[in-house]
Amino acid sequence: MSRLSVLSNPLLLGFEEIERLIDRTGKGNEGYPPYNIERIGPADGAKEKLRITIALAGFTRDQLEITVEDNQLTVRGRQQDDKSREYLYRGIAARQFTRTFVLAEGIEVQSAELSNGLLAIDLVRHEPHRLVRKIEIGSGPD
Repeated sequence: MSRLSVLSNPLLLGFEEIERLIDRTGKGNEGYPPYNIERIGPADGAKEKLRITIALAGFTRDQLEITVEDNQLTVRGRQQDDKSREYLYRGIAARQFTRTFVLAEGIEVQSAELSNGLLAIDLVRHEPHRLVRKIEIGSGPD
């Protein structure tokens, strides 16, 4: 049985990739680690920026990895259990995570900074180039 979606309308040609992106966003993102996404307005004619802030208390820079592949931003964290410590109570777990964000065309990762347990990833949105092209109509066989 085939699946029907809004993007399967015959007038929307070539939007299969968007449908795959929508499917990807719904998979694998539980609630850890918590994050914010904020819009930072353009200042002095600069481009619009977005900032993703992820709460990563206890992680160091070398335990984090940020990659962008196929318009998908992935943040991975890996902590090792400290075997030399003896815990009477353990409420802060050393855990691994993967957090993914799908980026639209024209959004580029500008920088990333870890400070006071918060990872801030700044993104910039480039204006798309408008392309208008006239298509000549040829004459068919008579």
